Amino acid sequence: MDTNTSDADVAYLPAYQLAERIRKKQLTSLEATELFIGRIEARDADINAVVVHDFDRARDDARERDRQLARGDGVGPLHGVPMTIKEQYHRAGLPTTFGYPELARNVPTWDSDMATALQAAGAVIMGKTNVPLGGADFQTYNDLYGATNNPWDRSRTPGGSSGGSAAALAAGFTPLEAGSDIAGSIRNPAHFCGVYGHKPTWGIVSQRGHAAVVKHPTPDVDLVVCGPLARTPEDLALALGVVAGQSVWNSGWRLDLPAPTQTRLDEFRVAVWPSDDMAPVDDEIADRARMVAKALRDAGATVSEVARPDIDLQHSHETYQNLSYSVVFASVPPEEYERNRREAERYGASDRSDRAVSARSMVLSHADWIRADARRGRLRLRWAEFFRDWDILICPQMAVPAFEHDHTTPIEERTVPVNGEPQAYWKQAFWSGLVTAPYLPSTVFPTGLSRQGLPIGLQAVGGAYQDYRTIDFTRLLAREIGGFQRPPMD
Repeated sequence: MDTNTSDADVAYLPAYQLAERIRKKQLTSLEATELFIGRIEARDADINAVVVHDFDRARDDARERDRQLARGDGVGPLHGVPMTIKEQYHRAGLPTTFGYPELARNVPTWDSDMATALQAAGAVIMGKTNVPLGGADFQTYNDLYGATNNPWDRSRTPGGSSGGSAAALAAGFTPLEAGSDIAGSIRNPAHFCGVYGHKPTWGIVSQRGHAAVVKHPTPDVDLVVCGPLARTPEDLALALGVVAGQSVWNSGWRLDLPAPTQTRLDEFRVAVWPSDDMAPVDDEIADRARMVAKALRDAGATVSEVARPDIDLQHSHETYQNLSYSVVFASVPPEEYERNRREAERYGASDRSDRAVSARSMVLSHADWIRADARRGRLRLRWAEFFRDWDILICPQMAVPAFEHDHTTPIEERTVPVNGEPQAYWKQAFWSGLVTAPYLPSTVFPTGLSRQGLPIGLQAVGGAYQDYRTIDFTRLLAREIGGFQRPPMD
């Protein structure tokens, strides 16, 4: 390894640059793996991001990557690059628990499609990162592995459910991560930790092996997507190219995502949506969106702060709630289902409050789901019309930067302070759900720090299957506003 380069500098290299150094034999895979393992062992006690260690196998795999390179074997785009993956992905011999203590011995004998694709590209998997219980929170904590802290401020959450993923990236414990998302679980932690995260178009990345069931594969779940987190847009594009494509569920088709066509910001038409009365965001978040709009105008882009898709926001959000709760509550015990049914009846069909809509969504029949799916189809058409006129939509991911840990208040009673006023906790899913319901791709990108020194990220949303466009847009934008910053750890 170059003696003029510090360990911290190497730890914060983008994955594509780390792979290049390994290919050029400026650094061995084993040296890189030992470096990251050393950082995790020395520093992760304060963060608690990488909760499942597979260090011995990683060292063995790294040695084999080095032997392959010495023999002149063909190498993949991630050859020798050490990394971690979210706890919810199967890795043979490691537990997949979703944070449930009763699943501590739930150990698969096979790898998820995500882990398989990453390893086929040459990656070395060092372990797995922490998640909320059941993957269902904006905070990452559970009784099995404990709480994960934000590297920018240990008193605050790194987000969820890919909270361990984003924290590990920000802390320099891994150059690349595999997350997943249904209510912002890639995008929320990316925003809170100041990294990049990409929610792919639904269906382009296999979910096989992303489940608590280990005996056999389960079909892909509606709304859920698997995707990368990284510290650069280049790494997002690289990782997406590795993991997107066929699985056992769709072996009859071939994925051919469009390459980005614009090479300069002045070629983009960008709509900016800083906030909305239906789900107001903190003034500092809205102002950051307007700052980005100005930077884009200064760069020559066509920008509008009033262009919007022709959708009813209330119906859109209800559709997202209907569909997402049908996923979350598909396996609830009968007694819990009955409680939710009684609560839904108590509110009545005409009550449009968030809690009433949530209660009704928890007890959807299959016929209800079909109707919600039809509404989703209409949303997709309206969004497609919008993206004929606009290339990118920039909007918030959440209403506030990372907030302080709250693991004791019942989740349905939690609030988040927005401009000094309490906002319902689950209203934070509005901006992610706006994009999730119609299956759109979204890349969260850092925009700098808040007045409190916390990262602020925004979403760059594109038309269906325009994943590489949203990612590359954030690459070009970073030249104007900057990208990832290291937290004050090194």
